[in-house]
Amino acid sequence: MINFKEDEQLNTLNHSCAHLMAQAVKHLYPQAKFWVGPVVEEGFYYDIDLGDDVIRDDDLPKIEKEMKKCVKAAKNIVRHEISREEALEQFKDDMYKVDLIERMPEGTNISMYTQGDFTDLCRGPHVENTKLLKNFKLLKHSGAYWKGDEHNKVLQRIYGVCLPTPEALEAHLQDLEDAKQRDHRKLGKDLAVFMFSETVGSGLPMWLPNGLTMRRALSDYIMDKELAQGYVHVKTPVVVSTKLYKISGHLAHYKDDMFPIMERDNDEYCLRPMNCPEHMIMYRSTLHSYRDLPVRIAEIADDFRFEAAGAITGIERSRAFTQNDSHIFCRPDQIASEIKNVTKLILDVYKDFGFENYSFRLSLRDPENAEKYFGNDVLWEKSESELRAVLQEMGVPFYEALGEAAFYGPKIDVQVRSALGHDVTLSTIQLDYQLPERFELDYVDSTGAKVRPVVIHRAILGSIDRFIAFLLEETKGNLPLWLAPRQAVVIPVAPDAHTEYAEKIADILKAQGVRVSVDNRNEKLGYRIREAQTSKIPVELVVGDKDIEAQSVTVRRYGSKDAVTLSLDEFMASIMDEINSKRYSK
Repeated sequence: MINFKEDEQLNTLNHSCAHLMAQAVKHLYPQAKFWVGPVVEEGFYYDIDLGDDVIRDDDLPKIEKEMKKCVKAAKNIVRHEISREEALEQFKDDMYKVDLIERMPEGTNISMYTQGDFTDLCRGPHVENTKLLKNFKLLKHSGAYWKGDEHNKVLQRIYGVCLPTPEALEAHLQDLEDAKQRDHRKLGKDLAVFMFSETVGSGLPMWLPNGLTMRRALSDYIMDKELAQGYVHVKTPVVVSTKLYKISGHLAHYKDDMFPIMERDNDEYCLRPMNCPEHMIMYRSTLHSYRDLPVRIAEIADDFRFEAAGAITGIERSRAFTQNDSHIFCRPDQIASEIKNVTKLILDVYKDFGFENYSFRLSLRDPENAEKYFGNDVLWEKSESELRAVLQEMGVPFYEALGEAAFYGPKIDVQVRSALGHDVTLSTIQLDYQLPERFELDYVDSTGAKVRPVVIHRAILGSIDRFIAFLLEETKGNLPLWLAPRQAVVIPVAPDAHTEYAEKIADILKAQGVRVSVDNRNEKLGYRIREAQTSKIPVELVVGDKDIEAQSVTVRRYGSKDAVTLSLDEFMASIMDEINSKRYSK
């Protein structure tokens, strides 16, 4: 997917097209007033106050038609400057422009761009003439609060894109259509993975049988890998006393992102936004020697965060989610080896799923906003240096990002580029000297003295919900065989004659743990095969007279028009090998 914001040529082209759209809107709606029209990763938009008018789907073609007239007029786009005072006078009847102008320092000149009968404030740059803007498409519209404040008026937001050539525009529109088909919200509905209900609550997903099967398979997969690396698994409560989060500092630094506090029995309780404080309490409950470390505590943990309504995006960003979480309590001399092991585990998992387009980000504290973080400079510099050194020693390419650290420590984030062109944080490794101090954690060292351990917070799959969203979009719902909710379907050619053999095959598969069903409905064979394809079932087994006679199955894989006939033993060996090895070929 194209990033219109980062590409200099496309940025200029799309910013100019935003003005072209505004000019067309002004022709059709003379009362229109305009807030801002920035270029974003997906193209451009403009926020517009149309008074009592509301943009509807069938209005977009009308606006496009007027834009084409403006293109045909071939007006030069001219930049000029006026003083702040002159700008305030010129736009005195436009509260949106006045608001923008008043933010600018006194004594500064303000740049404006004019094309024919339309003038707007803008710092530019723009293309030279409207005739260069003919390859555009308006994509959608929505409401948007002025300045993003829910207490302000709702403006009309219209989105669009502009490309240099008709061919480039057509290719991009095809990419957008593909992205629409990949949207995990659509796939989640089509494949009956999850659902939402306003009656249940905004941003609170309900997992349907297919979705729960996927979650269980993913949980078992990552827990098995963790057990092999010496992790122990625990379960902690989702409702806790606020005393816990006062100690950890979350209540002071994270309260706005939490659900409201509940008061019961002269105590205060909250839905937890994360579970690291509980793991601290678990560690503290036992005396530890330096020989015991590292202690690796892991949990498939349900957490809750009150995300803003506008930020909720299906299961990618919701208010209730499940983390593949862990906390490693170690000695300072074990930090490097533990982080290396976690990094290797991340790379191992990504290899299993065929992820290739990802990068490591070293997320650091922003020293200019030190109030966002707690702890002292020495510990921050120490922990940041240690993470940087491990990445350098492993030869892992990475980039650094100020201001992306957690409030208690720096972290390594793995940014994976999704099929829709979004950067998604899947895995994270955080180095923490702060919470061990706040919870007064210790272990007995070789001299008999009590000293502080260091904590490494790490998530491999990250949020399992987000991981499933990413997988659905990455695979377009064509999931790895071992993860598919229904792995195979047996389709008898003639239900009356072949169902008994179909059910025999299904029973053999079920005995080996394969998730399989028999489709013996009284429907045409072609219809049942097409429905299996639509449901994206990885393996279709069609059986008829010849298969019964030879004790064979005719195998067809999702997305393939070819079929191959195998003996039952050959097929069983093949499918079990693929499921057990968790191979995945795109």
